[in-house]
Amino acid sequence: MRYVDEFRDPVLAKRLAAAIRAEARPERTYALMEFCGGHTHAIFRYGVQDLLPPNVRMVHGPGCPVCVLPIGRVDLAIRLATEHDVILCTYGDLLRVPGSRRASLYKARAEGADVRMVYSTLDALKVARDNPGRQVVFFAIGFETTTPPTAVAILQAKAEGLKNFSVVCNHVLTPAAMHGILAADGEMRVDGFVGPAHVSAVTGSDAFLPFPRDFGKPVVIAGFEPLDVMDAVRLLIRQLNEGRCEVENEYVRVVTPEGNRKAQALMAEVFTLRDSFEWRGLGPLPRSALRIADAEAEFDAELRFGLHTTAVADHPACACPDILRGTKKPTDCKIFGTGCTPDNPIGACMVSSEGACAAYYTYGRFRAPEETSVA
Repeated sequence: MRYVDEFRDPVLAKRLAAAIRAEARPERTYALMEFCGGHTHAIFRYGVQDLLPPNVRMVHGPGCPVCVLPIGRVDLAIRLATEHDVILCTYGDLLRVPGSRRASLYKARAEGADVRMVYSTLDALKVARDNPGRQVVFFAIGFETTTPPTAVAILQAKAEGLKNFSVVCNHVLTPAAMHGILAADGEMRVDGFVGPAHVSAVTGSDAFLPFPRDFGKPVVIAGFEPLDVMDAVRLLIRQLNEGRCEVENEYVRVVTPEGNRKAQALMAEVFTLRDSFEWRGLGPLPRSALRIADAEAEFDAELRFGLHTTAVADHPACACPDILRGTKKPTDCKIFGTGCTPDNPIGACMVSSEGACAAYYTYGRFRAPEETSVA
């Protein structure tokens, strides 16, 4: 298949692994953070970490919008579904994310709330059209990748005069999170970033220029295939060895410097920056999320239903906040794989299809230490 098979070629992977080993200097270590959860799953699905030399360490970042949503916002969704007699539509991963006291939208639905999983904003609009006598709320979530479709849905609802449709906006911004990670860099060391792929298709690679300029951290935008990730690692190692600090674009088949201008214009038309927004693991970050602009306030469910978010602490046994910051690995969590599993998740990192804990568990990485010790 074009643009897939050639990026999974095992012969090319071995050559690229040899090139990385040749360029990685044995006297130093390289700590490289893959920001996006899609990269984390590619690394573990294809065993990329096993092809890297021991002194090249991949640090897993907060690149999963479901994972970084704080418990207080999950609780807000549950209250909206159970107390306001609405039809609440959202993406599938969010249904199982635990809120306070292990509540979830999935459990709320089992108890009678009208919660529906949708695959796109078009599905949510259809629910509103099909149920003119009910209020339909789309609980929007995601990075810049899924923000333009939410903007389109709001404009379409306005054009159709759908008075029973509104949105809870939880869209967050990738560069702000990277700023937050680097501001807390005293907890860990990150030498460079494997930049997000789909996000960059919207924002453009130029959106990440401040990180080399202001923080001295190189960024390489990479696609989601295993050879994409390996090539990005090679390019980052080369930059660090040569003392360069730039934004490079490995994903040239999709990403451009300027990004998708039409999508950016839609976002600017419908949304505006929040002064501050709480991220799980990173705390409140200034100007890191979007809200619905005043011109489209009639579609803001937070205003329509008088919704407010209350800060809630994570489960004391869950290391999800530390994992999202990159200061711990999933296997450092005391309940990983025992008290917290995909069937019985305690933290969002085990629920989401892009979560680091889900990647470790799904691809069996947590079993490696046991197998080694037995041998």
